[in-house]
Amino acid sequence: MADPTLLLTAATAGAYPGARRPDRRRTVDSSGAAISVAEWGAEDAPVLLFAHGGFDFAETLNVFAPMLAEAGWRVVSWDQRGHGDSAHAHLYNWEADQRDAAAVIATLPDRPMPFAGHSKGGSLVMHLANALPHRVSALVNLDGLPSGRAMTDVSEHERTRMLRREMSAWLDHRRTLVGKQRKPGTIEELAERRGRMNPRLDQDWLQYLVTVGAAEGPDGWRWKIDPTLRMGGFGPWRPEWSMLRLPGIGVPVMGVLGLDLEIMGWGTRPEDVVPYLPPGARFEELEGVGHFVHIEQPRLVADLVLDFLVDSLPAEVRP
Repeated sequence: MADPTLLLTAATAGAYPGARRPDRRRTVDSSGAAISVAEWGAEDAPVLLFAHGGFDFAETLNVFAPMLAEAGWRVVSWDQRGHGDSAHAHLYNWEADQRDAAAVIATLPDRPMPFAGHSKGGSLVMHLANALPHRVSALVNLDGLPSGRAMTDVSEHERTRMLRREMSAWLDHRRTLVGKQRKPGTIEELAERRGRMNPRLDQDWLQYLVTVGAAEGPDGWRWKIDPTLRMGGFGPWRPEWSMLRLPGIGVPVMGVLGLDLEIMGWGTRPEDVVPYLPPGARFEELEGVGHFVHIEQPRLVADLVLDFLVDSLPAEVRP
């Protein structure tokens, strides 16, 4: 077992085995919101678009994305509004996230490209594939396949009605957060907090994430996540609304599902997914892997993605 002191030293220095920070950073304007875009790989390489999950940020891909870039892809991701280095907004909703994604896509070469996403990002790219069918060549969904099973009413889950009292309560909550900041702490403290949402991920990775996803101030580190974001949606939403997008996707599709359930997952089981798969879709079930499949098993998942793209795309449009 590694010496915890060495792990802490590595995390404090911003190091983690196999991790590589983006090769480039830029900002895209999305109707007045500044969206921070991260890229790995050569600028002239074929583009692979990747959408991160809720309460994540582009640099959670710092191990996974370089593996795809080493295979010749230009991996393009972005911090969704309110996350990472992108602008905070007055309100957040699904349509705004789609507009931001479309703004990023508009800056990329005008040809079809693979869309990939994890968790919320997996659902987002399914919607994008339906909205922008001329821009997608293949789709990879990493544990972003929502189940219709009844679950806790949290963001992007089973909120089927917005009664007046619910909307009023949400706005009252917003008012209490005017001028508020996230609670500061040490690298270890922020890693421990994130570990409650990511219980399967080890502490050296979580501490490394603090160094790339939080900002250090005079009183400690703070996650670069808008404090007004919370586990609770704004507006009606049903998981089936995303799953119903899946059968109509007209390009090759691969879904990857971690079978070990955890707090940030959808509670989805294979039998929830199979009826919605389009003809010819590939579906990978990963035993002993949790919701964050690309972080927990980056080499395994990267190889699955790369093999799928080789099998699915003509040689002239891939590296």
